[in-house]
Amino acid sequence: MGKITVIGIGPGSLEDMTPRARKAIEAAEVVAGYNTYIKLVESLLAGKKVIGTAMMQEIDRCRMAVAEAAAGRDTVVVSSGDAGVYGMAGLVLELILQLEPEERPEFGGVIAGVSAVNAAASVLGAPLMHDFAVISLSNLLTPWELICKRVEMAAQGDFVTALYNPKSKKRVQNIEEVREIMLKFRDPKTPVGIVTAASREKETKVISTLEDFTQEEINMFSLVVIGNSQTYVKDGWMITPRGYQNKENGL
Repeated sequence: MGKITVIGIGPGSLEDMTPRARKAIEAAEVVAGYNTYIKLVESLLAGKKVIGTAMMQEIDRCRMAVAEAAAGRDTVVVSSGDAGVYGMAGLVLELILQLEPEERPEFGGVIAGVSAVNAAASVLGAPLMHDFAVISLSNLLTPWELICKRVEMAAQGDFVTALYNPKSKKRVQNIEEVREIMLKFRDPKTPVGIVTAASREKETKVISTLEDFTQEEINMFSLVVIGNSQTYVKDGWMITPRGYQNKENGL
């Protein structure tokens, strides 16, 4: 039996990939991933078998990767960001555990990567300095009613809220509904940061407000960070205070 490892390659730039992740890719015989992510690590793939598939083919891709490992080839499955955050770690592990113990390849574990939320936050300044929630607005695998409930709970709890998959060509209204839910509990002037293609060549950053942010360009490569009641913007940087000043002042 071979070994299969799931790797978070980071948000896009090879400079943001961990040395451990790079070493694992370089040592692998087979690399599997979504075509867009395969291109991000193309310079590391010479001489390797590559299993690249399109969006919505995650199960097929991971099954092929597990089969390669079961056949004796050391295999890695790559995900952008962190493989355990909306990535392939769960699916690969579930597929392995469905096999009989004697048929399972060795599971090499999950190699953590810099998640998109971390990359986007670093571009905006320091918006995640206090408790925050991360919610995907893609309703392909989660009912929209449940997503709206989670957004409302995050809004009521005054969590800084990071939105993955905020908008696509088919899902143009979801982000508007999220805005309306948030406005029930938050000031319209609450800062909202939008980072598109974080750490990639065409990275962009916009800081807007809760009442106006949906007027900005937002797509599937964007990550939206909605501040909490304490978040503010100064000199182009978005900041959520941790509370150190209050401690210093004895408050």
